[in-house]
Amino acid sequence: MEPSPVVRHPKHLVHPRVWIFAALFVIAGTAIAQQSRITKPIDNAQRVTLTGHIHPKATPANDRGRVAPSLKLPYVTLTLTQSDAQKADLKSLLADQQNPSSPNYRRWLTPGQYADRFGVSAEDISKITQWLQGQGLAVVNVAQGRNWIAVSGSAAQVEAAFATEIHQYVVDGETHFANATNPSVPAAIGGMVLSIRGLNDFRLKPRIQKAKYTTGSGNHYLGPNDLATIYDIAPAYAAGYNGTGQKIVVAGQSDVPVSDIQQFQSFFNLTPNLPQMVLVGTDPGISSGDREESDLDLEWSGAVAPGATIIFVYSQNVLDAVNSAIDQNLAPVISVSYGSCELENQPSDAQTFQSLATRANSQGITWFNASGDNGAADCYTGDNTVPQQEQESAAVDFPASVPEVTGVGGTQFVDSSGTYWSATNTNGASALSYIPETSWNTSVADGSPSASGGGLSIYFPKPSWQIGPGVPGNNWRNVPDVALNADPDNDGYIVFTDGSTKPQVYGGTSCPTPVMAGIAALLNQYLGKTGLGNINPQLYALAQSNPAVFHPLITAGNNTVTVSLTATATGCGRHQTCTSSSAVVPGYTANAGGGYNDVTGLGSVDAWKLLTCWSGTCSAGTTPPPPVTTPATASLSLVSNLTNIGQQDVAFMTATATANDGVTTPEGVVKFSAGTISLGALTLVGSAGISTATLIVSGAELPLGSATITASYDGSSTSAAVTSSVTLNVRTAGSTLGIPVISGLTDGASFLQKYSPGMIMSVFGATLSPSTESASSVPLPVTMAGVAASVNGVEAPFYYVSPTQLNIQVPYQTPANSDVTLTINNNGQITSQKFQTALASPGIFTDQTSTIVPNGSATPGQITTLYMAGVGAVTPAVATGSAPASSTPIALLPAPQNTTVKVGGVTASTTFIGVPSWAVGVTQINFQVPSGVLAGRQPVVVSVNGVASTAAYVNVTN
Repeated sequence: MEPSPVVRHPKHLVHPRVWIFAALFVIAGTAIAQQSRITKPIDNAQRVTLTGHIHPKATPANDRGRVAPSLKLPYVTLTLTQSDAQKADLKSLLADQQNPSSPNYRRWLTPGQYADRFGVSAEDISKITQWLQGQGLAVVNVAQGRNWIAVSGSAAQVEAAFATEIHQYVVDGETHFANATNPSVPAAIGGMVLSIRGLNDFRLKPRIQKAKYTTGSGNHYLGPNDLATIYDIAPAYAAGYNGTGQKIVVAGQSDVPVSDIQQFQSFFNLTPNLPQMVLVGTDPGISSGDREESDLDLEWSGAVAPGATIIFVYSQNVLDAVNSAIDQNLAPVISVSYGSCELENQPSDAQTFQSLATRANSQGITWFNASGDNGAADCYTGDNTVPQQEQESAAVDFPASVPEVTGVGGTQFVDSSGTYWSATNTNGASALSYIPETSWNTSVADGSPSASGGGLSIYFPKPSWQIGPGVPGNNWRNVPDVALNADPDNDGYIVFTDGSTKPQVYGGTSCPTPVMAGIAALLNQYLGKTGLGNINPQLYALAQSNPAVFHPLITAGNNTVTVSLTATATGCGRHQTCTSSSAVVPGYTANAGGGYNDVTGLGSVDAWKLLTCWSGTCSAGTTPPPPVTTPATASLSLVSNLTNIGQQDVAFMTATATANDGVTTPEGVVKFSAGTISLGALTLVGSAGISTATLIVSGAELPLGSATITASYDGSSTSAAVTSSVTLNVRTAGSTLGIPVISGLTDGASFLQKYSPGMIMSVFGATLSPSTESASSVPLPVTMAGVAASVNGVEAPFYYVSPTQLNIQVPYQTPANSDVTLTINNNGQITSQKFQTALASPGIFTDQTSTIVPNGSATPGQITTLYMAGVGAVTPAVATGSAPASSTPIALLPAPQNTTVKVGGVTASTTFIGVPSWAVGVTQINFQVPSGVLAGRQPVVVSVNGVASTAAYVNVTN
């Protein structure tokens, strides 16, 4: 689990060593933007049921009884919902991000900014995580956006945690697991859990269609250059726009050998550009059908945007891949060619998908999703896995129906008359021009539904932007938004897959989806942007202001289909002859001549016109204007590591400039001032969208009393500079009332006389400081109340000062296994004392009974947490007085070497060891209580590089 803050304790109510531990988290307190919404203990006895969590195919007729208790559920995700105020704030922000007159226009959030504004509090994440671990579940991942937690566990553990039963189901000859009853969670967190995914292994289906090779089918097949000619992508390439500098995520649920992609790129003489592979959770292996889908998506997104970086994010469940890609902000464009019938999803699913999509949009991500291949009969399966009434009902595909997702439908070419193809191929292409289109519906020829999915959502109301000629006058979201050729039988797409060196031909709405993702990457490059968020509002606006961006259908067509149903589970698949009863599912009629329709949306795009007309006014000529290079807007924050400062003190004033697109790194100078007094100007330094500048200010430079320090940054593209201020209380030099006296030194965690580099040291005595003060942020101050400390002449920063106690960090530069000298300077009065260092002096934070804080109890098999100091050197190194950067990946957080944990004398496994990003000099260890440890008060000993800590204790309960 990612380290996170714990509950703070009033220092006058607890043991001194507990207060020292709690005070460490005050330093990072400003990073916790939200208030805790968990207001009472998480009690398993008081629960609330989460409705709408039973999969439609988990029926009594398919039930084969309870699964084995040991069956592992590898990735169960709790999606956490926002407060009402957060929901309203997010809705307002999303509207502003698409409004050119708003200062938030295209100011995209980083995952961290999303977490601080729209996620749950770090404190609540910690509480929920601890409860999950208390149920024996292993925390697999915690969202950077603090909006979901993923866990794994056995069926028995999952059943106990969520008060449900996991059963085995046989559906269409396949064995699945799923929950038989709705799950529940403790009432204390019930209002925060939107849904639980992963309780079943039913997955979204790929929207891919294999071509049918029979007499009468088209004999032209699409290569990359064909598509570039037909949809007017070629002028973008000629002008230098090929996706360079852009990224596209393709989501899948199968391993994909890169040899397939290499074969495709070699066949079409494309510059080799293999995708990056990102696995989420357990490796799914190679899955038939899913491999073909992913090969298609990877090959064609890369073919349209050959200069872009293609990132393949895959998992056992494609939704986990999408969730992770958004959480990590991997790319501004996501292509998903999977879906399911809306009727097979519950309202909770709709809420979960929309929550995921709105977060993606707030980060500038554009999500394309296939609209389905069964026409209006999206629930059609041809067997008894779905009730007959449902299969005969009109329905749309999900998640293409989510308003924050761009649904991509299908057209088919009308090329039986006219000269649209050359008799010979040039570099694998023979298309001569744009080919007229109609709506894709080849169901009659194929013998089963084969048509563009589209229609009315049952869950999502019509968004305000879905207006214009042809848009139905109803109250519901209409699908799709755009379309491109999807007919596999007449001019299908060439794909290399399954390791074959022979080209295969595919269609379905899976094909235009990655093509549109590639076009979006070209659009981002053309505009000089790193993301456009939800493009649907602009698409519908363009259809009115510049309708030539979209190709009108020359004939109407529809997506009405006839479904054939069988009485057994043997099925009636594509291209099979069905002899059972049939039913016509009324669909929707397309509009010939232009305008929106529920079969092909706004129509297919002219890519070059889409790029040049995107701003609303089409660029003149054939060469577009240079890409926009205006710096992204930026926000600025200023913090001081002191709130009170004496004239002999120095404070660190850290200004942080954050680009609102989350990518562009702010550059330039930050100017600091106190009223009319200029304190200096510093150049910003940073990366990945965040830059900082830290000014060291002496109290002598500031006016006495209340002094307001202001940082100003004019590198933003807004009309005025952005500023941020803090106020300090500036006092005269303190009175020492005598020479400071040191009466003792101890380890701040164990309170033993053990010392090592980087440790927290408590210095006890008299006349150590004229007043009592605590550090308020990092980096820790090197002076406080006129007091300074050093070890062998190197500054030792302060956590806390008082007349009788100082808490300092021993510098990491201090030599180990040596006699060193501590010097205390209290406003000019100096004293010193020697002490002996060791390689490490591990000490575990405990309460007055030597019980681990904050988690003093655990059950066998549970993963719990301890905190400690005195681990000595860490790798990679971290500066004295500083915490690791908040953007540091968990795997790269500083950690001590050769660390082991024993509980009751038994070695415990660990899931995390390191210095968390909110801590200075503190190491967190997540360890699992061994299953063989007896109940009762058991000792916990941590060894670092062969040096063992004094035993702390955990209460082991059954």
